[in-house]
Amino acid sequence: MAAVNFLTGYMVPFILVISLLVFVHEMGHYLVGRWCGIRSTAFSVGFGPELIGFTDKRGTRWKISAVPLGGYVKFFGDEDVSSKPDSDGLSGLTLEERSHTLAGAKLWKRAATVAAGPIANFILAILIFTVLFTIYGRMISDPVVSEVRPDSAAQTAGILPGDRLIAIDGEKVQTFEDVRRYVSIRPGTQINVTLERDGRDLSLPMVPTRTETTDQFGNKIELGIIGITTDQTRGNFRHVSYTPVEALVEGVRETGHVITGTFNYIGNLVTGRMNADQLGGPVRVAQASGQVATLGVGALIQLAAVLSISIGLLNLMPVPILDGGHLVFYAIEAVRGRPVGSGAQEVAFRIGLAMIFSLMVFATWNDISSLIG
Repeated sequence: MAAVNFLTGYMVPFILVISLLVFVHEMGHYLVGRWCGIRSTAFSVGFGPELIGFTDKRGTRWKISAVPLGGYVKFFGDEDVSSKPDSDGLSGLTLEERSHTLAGAKLWKRAATVAAGPIANFILAILIFTVLFTIYGRMISDPVVSEVRPDSAAQTAGILPGDRLIAIDGEKVQTFEDVRRYVSIRPGTQINVTLERDGRDLSLPMVPTRTETTDQFGNKIELGIIGITTDQTRGNFRHVSYTPVEALVEGVRETGHVITGTFNYIGNLVTGRMNADQLGGPVRVAQASGQVATLGVGALIQLAAVLSISIGLLNLMPVPILDGGHLVFYAIEAVRGRPVGSGAQEVAFRIGLAMIFSLMVFATWNDISSLIG
């Protein structure tokens, strides 16, 4: 029974969400590649053995494969699904045929085709946030302090109840959520808080404390806090509705916040301000998908937007085998005037594959450890 509950409660929402995001990502590659005249021979959601599929009139095999942890578009002239050129196969093609391969296309067409996948993920996230803001709006509160916790960074810095925060590190804050969002991803980093008190502006330096908290599902989360709260009296909690245009603007901003937060999170891992055990893999994503699904379709769709941004950023990492690695090769080609040698690319792809595999193993081990612990 536990296995059945895991499959229906966690794996089904996870597979649905990941499959959608992978489809959008690969569709970005496919559509821009097609627009650039590059032929594709396969479009797969998932890796491994084909479960179901069909071949269209252009010769592209559309399929769903057994392992739902990614996908690919295989272009004409590619050796494998990592878009590594098939040197032997390309040598036997005519100039006309080569022009329809990824390797034989003009540099800007290759770069556009590769970048289109992550860009499609960002666009999807913006659209999801736009729809959610249009339908549901959001609850906001003013950044006015109602309570300062004892022995907190805020108390040490001199923040008092009734203070209105107006900026952090020169960046304006309009809601209490803006404060929480900014502070939470900067544990152990000095920030400068500008506030209004009795008609005067004060600037107070402080360092958010790294704190481990628990979310509503019992998952442990590390974040930075300064030790302030607000309430209905001072914070003026209220619901805000948006027109579609306003929702689009908020969708772009929300996507930017997620991107900024992701980069700060990575920086915190590198500098040791956060523990690496916060890094999650497929098991933890599946768990989160199932947990969020219990909150309703809206919450699951919002998670899909965040994961879509994460997939886009992950693929833009300058790691060979990922889209970012290909773009690095193209940048080098643009500077030196000729492509990176096939031998160097082969070595780079092997290194990239090893890096991705190691990262997946590490993240999965963290997932298992968190479940056991």
